[in-house]
Amino acid sequence: MASRGKSETEKLKKNLEEQLDRLVAQLSDLEEAKEDLDKDEYEETKQETLEQLREFNESLKKMMAGDMTLVDELSRWQLATQAAISEAFKTPEVIRMFAKKQPGQLRQRLNDMSRDVKMGKLSQDIFTQQSVEILVALRKLGEKLSAAEMDFLTTHTNAALSEFEKVSDVTSGEKVLATASAQVKQAQK
Repeated sequence: MASRGKSETEKLKKNLEEQLDRLVAQLSDLEEAKEDLDKDEYEETKQETLEQLREFNESLKKMMAGDMTLVDELSRWQLATQAAISEAFKTPEVIRMFAKKQPGQLRQRLNDMSRDVKMGKLSQDIFTQQSVEILVALRKLGEKLSAAEMDFLTTHTNAALSEFEKVSDVTSGEKVLATASAQVKQAQK
């Protein structure tokens, strides 16, 4: 009996992760196709995707209230969806790596971007925006940041990321829910 519950929990986690991956991929595809779409079509599609993320966020909130075995994973996924909804993170790949708890991949992306900006393959603005997102994600995953990384983060953090950062503990379901709920309501206004 106990193994059956564990199997169902794993299946639910897998399904939720796949759904989050699909929504983040949808956002990523939309950003890539932005130039090919007219402004109204782009905005309508983006709003539909954000609405799906809001619904996913609400589902996570309900699950967290009833199934404490998934709280840590659900909290992390909820933070990732909240980052997308609030547009604190603008880079779908960063959202995906954060949701999957992949600090190594986040660090590798940061290193690759540093190389690309030095070689002129990446603009300084995009480097700064994505570096801040990655550093915030790393910090939220409990990774230690160097003094230089902390200085960079302090200098370049925007208002949306500051709000996202107010949730001080990824594993604190109540704080996550309260902040996510407030931000979703604010985004709906």
